[in-house]
Amino acid sequence: MLLDILGDRDFSKEFSFSASRSSGPGGQHVNKVSTKMELRFHVLNSTLLSPEEKELILEKLAKRINQDGELILVSQSERTQLKNKERVTEKFYEILEKALTPRKKRRPTKPSAEAKEKRLEEKRLQAEKKRRRKKDNV
Repeated sequence: MLLDILGDRDFSKEFSFSASRSSGPGGQHVNKVSTKMELRFHVLNSTLLSPEEKELILEKLAKRINQDGELILVSQSERTQLKNKERVTEKFYEILEKALTPRKKRRPTKPSAEAKEKRLEEKRLQAEKKRRRKKDNV
């Protein structure tokens, strides 16, 4: 599905990576090694996206895009910089594919005759239950 929407476009030339120290447990290793990878992709400056695609991305991924128009993704789950770089790149393509996939138009459906009858029967039973709770002559 990824190839359908994005084709064979390679966005890697438009990525900007930066590494920093990861948070969380890991002992001395986590304090010495910069394994956390941050991917920055400037949506508006991209030469591989059409204006319509840029507009869609800016709209759907607004919470992930900063004021400068950069899509920022972070990965720090792996112990090596290379694996985190691969993971964040995969995440980028997944998010981009999801943003560019058109939503299916919802076709309204009508409840079946059986569903209508069941609903009415439940209403009748509920009304009867409440009627039995009432005192006589009130």
